[in-house]
Amino acid sequence: MFTIANTVGLLILAPVVIRQDAQRTTDSVDASLSVVTAPVLRLIHDTNALQVAAVTGDPLYRDCPQFAILSGGASSRTTALMSFNNCTPVDSTVLNEVATQATLIKSGVVLEDRTSVDGYPVRIKAEAFRYPGSNAPDGAVVAWVDTREKAADHQQLVWVILGLCAGLIGAAAAGSYWLSGRAIRPAMAALEQQETLLAETAHDLRTPVAALRALAETAVRDPSQRAELLPRTVRLAGRMGDIIDGLLVRARLAAGVEQLAVQPVWLDQLVAGVVEDFPAEGARISLVTAPSMVRADPTLLQRAVGNLLDNALRHGRLPGAAEAIVTVTVADGRITVADQGPGISPEIGEDLFERFTSGGGSSGLGLSIVRWAALSHGGDLKVYNGDEGGAIFEFQLPTERQ
Repeated sequence: MFTIANTVGLLILAPVVIRQDAQRTTDSVDASLSVVTAPVLRLIHDTNALQVAAVTGDPLYRDCPQFAILSGGASSRTTALMSFNNCTPVDSTVLNEVATQATLIKSGVVLEDRTSVDGYPVRIKAEAFRYPGSNAPDGAVVAWVDTREKAADHQQLVWVILGLCAGLIGAAAAGSYWLSGRAIRPAMAALEQQETLLAETAHDLRTPVAALRALAETAVRDPSQRAELLPRTVRLAGRMGDIIDGLLVRARLAAGVEQLAVQPVWLDQLVAGVVEDFPAEGARISLVTAPSMVRADPTLLQRAVGNLLDNALRHGRLPGAAEAIVTVTVADGRITVADQGPGISPEIGEDLFERFTSGGGSSGLGLSIVRWAALSHGGDLKVYNGDEGGAIFEFQLPTERQ
């Protein structure tokens, strides 16, 4: 709309400027012709030789623009007289026609655009005159000038205006495109955050929902196990609630409406709690810790550690192995999660931490959440392959002095 409005404005303004310049050019040419006709009319007093002598003795007689004194068919007393220089040859028939028109109209002045003998554009002005005692025009003074140079200047201005209009329309289009993109960027960012939140919610709730369904189905089939399964169901439902709360917190943090709940955290104790509560059927998790305190949001750290463990159990098992073996080490603000799987392909590299990038079998959001948690705390997440195989993930946070 901005571009259209500017285009319409230029389309209205440009013709006005072009017409004004054309009129200015015409007025300038007419003024140069009046400079010739007015003095010649003052020199015309009678039909005798004195008049001829007066006209031929004036400097205008040998200058340009050309002029002629013609009867125009009005009176036989007028003797035709043509100026000395042949600046722009024009057919005498055309000159007599214009002179006749001047003698026949009330104003006695005719301005016309015609062509010369060579086909060039000329502007002709004819002014009728009367001898003393005459009741009707006795002839007309006709002056004409070549207008090629003026027309060329006007045409050049037209091209300049058209070029400027095209440039301004292009600039308006580029500017409006940039402004509209800048205006819509927050909305697009909000939509992207919403899509990310939905995708990460589905990713994090997939495993708990499956486990919850399995517990419910087991309880339905075997009522005798309900007393044992009910507490696990409650804990699992609580974990799902924590996941949803964490996702909402991250969404609010990304939107800038909430700050991280940073506080001193014993990293070794937090990781030990996550490992203890983590469902590790078909896997063996070894934990080695040393006291380490960091300043962080404990909820986000729990989610990050849980995602690292989930990734290790999911992808850290060799084909045909009975169980996945995972080693977790905590020391100096660093959490190292090592598995004995096939390792990380060199082609994936850092792309593994991007959303929707996965080594296979998942939606590829878990590690992106882990990296986001590390970066939001001023830390980092690295991955490399161990000397004896398997992938090693290092989650590093700044340590807090005790």
